[in-house]
Amino acid sequence: MSFQITTAFVNQYTTNVQLLLQQMGSKLQAKVDVQTHQGEAAVPVEQVGAVQAIAITTRHGDTPLVSTPQDRRWVYPQPYGWGDLIDQEDRVRMLIDPQSPYARNGAMAMGRAMDYEIIKGIAGSNNTGHTGTTAVSIITYGSGSQLVNANTGGGGSNTGMNVDKLKAANQIFRQGEVDVDMDPLYGILTAQGHQALLNEAQAISLDYNDKPVLVNGKVLSFMGFEFCAMEVNGTSAGVVDPGKVQAQALLASSAGFYMPYWAKSGVHLGKWMDIQTKIDLRIDKRYATQVYVSGMFGGTRLEEKKVVLIDTTET
Repeated sequence: MSFQITTAFVNQYTTNVQLLLQQMGSKLQAKVDVQTHQGEAAVPVEQVGAVQAIAITTRHGDTPLVSTPQDRRWVYPQPYGWGDLIDQEDRVRMLIDPQSPYARNGAMAMGRAMDYEIIKGIAGSNNTGHTGTTAVSIITYGSGSQLVNANTGGGGSNTGMNVDKLKAANQIFRQGEVDVDMDPLYGILTAQGHQALLNEAQAISLDYNDKPVLVNGKVLSFMGFEFCAMEVNGTSAGVVDPGKVQAQALLASSAGFYMPYWAKSGVHLGKWMDIQTKIDLRIDKRYATQVYVSGMFGGTRLEEKKVVLIDTTET
């Protein structure tokens, strides 16, 4: 129950409910593959690996048989819920009906939870195999590394976001034979990372780009990446956001944060239940109005080669 609701009573100086600063819902949902599922787990894709054609050098020879590698990628649902109560007495004292802003506030929280599941799918351990018993992680060292920092994958000094790191990330995607012409590339760019790019001439000058990069003072895209402006620090707005705190722990590096970059076809969001809002009377709570928001979803990578992590010193 919200015990802070009295701040909206008539003796306040405004009749408008202003939602405190927060990320307004999901920013990543439209930038990944999305499907609906049922059951305890789901297989969003059957993975069929590449094969090699065999040169025919003899007449009337045997048919060449090549075993096709095949695997499954699994995704699991995580239910989320949010609720609050509005007493009848509160309605009498208030000049506005709080149902709508409460429901919208809950939906925003649910959208941020959805983004956490996507980030968990991008950067966490995923399950493969016939029954989902094999765990796979992104390679962050040695040959085939999907990590960009000062020691692996190039990208210049291990400081904040910079042009060299974006170049190195783009190179990793191309070397992994990601079709960058047909498969959109996305990445998270925080306010600190955005400011770092503004300080680099290559990112903002027309001397290095064939069209303007800055739009109303914002770097929206560069090096083939469309940026998702969001913070990964769970306390960046001065209020603890549990979902972002979990994402922050998942992306934390020894230097600062791993910033996820991905091809749209390489990351999946499974929906068992989309965001739903219900407003009902609670007879057991003196007929108070209950605002309830719920959803059930989960995220996973579909291919490791379609995800790159950029190590930065951002805080």
